Amino acid sequence: MIQPSRGFQRAVCGYVGAALFLLALWQYAAWSLNTPLLPTPQAAISATSRLLFEASLGRHLWVSTYRVVLSTLLSLLLGLPLGLIMGHEQPIDRFLAPLVYITYPIPKIVFLPLILLFLGLGDGSKIFLITFIVFFQILVTTRDAVRKIPVETISSLRSLGGNRAQVYRYVLLPASLPDVLTSLRLSMGTAIAVLFFVESFATTEGLGYFIMDSWSRAAPDEMFAGIIMMALLGVGLFIVVDILETILCRWQHVKGN
Repeated sequence: MIQPSRGFQRAVCGYVGAALFLLALWQYAAWSLNTPLLPTPQAAISATSRLLFEASLGRHLWVSTYRVVLSTLLSLLLGLPLGLIMGHEQPIDRFLAPLVYITYPIPKIVFLPLILLFLGLGDGSKIFLITFIVFFQILVTTRDAVRKIPVETISSLRSLGGNRAQVYRYVLLPASLPDVLTSLRLSMGTAIAVLFFVESFATTEGLGYFIMDSWSRAAPDEMFAGIIMMALLGVGLFIVVDILETILCRWQHVKGN
């Protein structure tokens, strides 16, 4: 029988301890404020269980998960290779870097009216906006990570007969991958925040819609049920990135003698 590793056990204990601590704070706040606007954890968890299996909360969770996961994958597929190229190919970087520096600081959310105008109110506009925002974070992080790689590391592979594709495969990608995954982990928070914003109006699906609809109906227990599911969605994505980092960056977890 396969036994879980000690690191896995410590991680589970850490998550359980953090969850219990937050629940205790929540319970204390509910008792102290004593207002219907802030239900107790028990009431919110009961509403979550009821709505998840008896109502449409599960469907809203699936829609939000689909949107944020697809957007993140698209951002990674676009931002990672372009960041590798910009970090390594100086002529391309000299042309594209000014465009990135000019457009990156602009809040992409301001383009939402135009995006809705061209892509409509369906999934396309929401996925495009999340992808548009997260793409820049991954692109800039990947480019900067590649530029930090010592020239000697690349030259050593060249001296052994490595071609350009092998430089990307065996040097640039592995060396920049830890920073890329860190950027991806940070981007999860941004993606969840943007997801809530784009789902809070002009739609009838998603956790953002469910939360705002519950708020408009003065149903705080249902509203907190949506908040709990959105929090679990974010935590789940964080855990997935941590697992990917453990698998793809194994050398970071090797302890020296």
